[in-house]
Amino acid sequence: MSDVRRTVRRPRPRLTRTGRLILVVCLCVLVILAVVIVPRLFRGGPERAAKLTIPEGRRATQVYVAADKALRLADGTTAKAARTTPLSLPDEAKGNPEGYLFPATYPIDRDTTPASLLTTMVETANLRLADYGIASYRTVVIASIVQAEADRPGDMGKVARVIDNRLAKGMPLQMDSTLNYALDRSTLHTSHADTKIDSPYNTYEHRGLPPTPIDNPGADALNAAAAPPPGDWLYFVTVKPGDTRFTADYQEHLKNVREFNAGQQSPTARRSPVT
Repeated sequence: MSDVRRTVRRPRPRLTRTGRLILVVCLCVLVILAVVIVPRLFRGGPERAAKLTIPEGRRATQVYVAADKALRLADGTTAKAARTTPLSLPDEAKGNPEGYLFPATYPIDRDTTPASLLTTMVETANLRLADYGIASYRTVVIASIVQAEADRPGDMGKVARVIDNRLAKGMPLQMDSTLNYALDRSTLHTSHADTKIDSPYNTYEHRGLPPTPIDNPGADALNAAAAPPPGDWLYFVTVKPGDTRFTADYQEHLKNVREFNAGQQSPTARRSPVT
């Protein structure tokens, strides 16, 4: 009698409906991770912004911070690149790109570096300046002050004329915007102590223009600085938004300043761009 062993086949386990649902969810999670995470690992970090927009009037330091953020780089990376990248700047700039980081929207891709981005900004500035017929570093410096001081584009030409008129008469510019640049701040209020700081950007103490632009001006400010309208204005103050008063009469200017001060919350607050 032969020994016959019978193999009993056990039924294969089957996933329950809940088990199938869990499996589908897990597969979906894995697909999402593969699509989102893996490409970032190959790019060496988080996904970059697709573009970087620089508004008119931003200082170079602000542009550097925005570039670092858009490129997902450590703080200070673009500022360092600005000191080491050869840029097409006028000799007067002495390698400082302030005023030549043209306000515009710049595309960013995986090959964009701080050096390439800064180079594109400066090249754009040079192209625009050529379009506007501006070849003078002095004009860019004036435009940067106009950009910071004017309450609205319609006032930019008059602000530029005030600057030209004061320079022609040998008067100090006495612009709060240049003090703000020296103090790395933005405020409407300037104290008497502020006007005494030791800085070449203190246009209360030093006659003439500051040594560099104080921001990166846009097209309106550049065109205003290049061709300001005729006028004898020597003073101006923005009494309230949309109401900038220009005059050649100092007593009238003081009256406008008093009106501005009366409208401020603090009795000691003052803003007199030119006094």
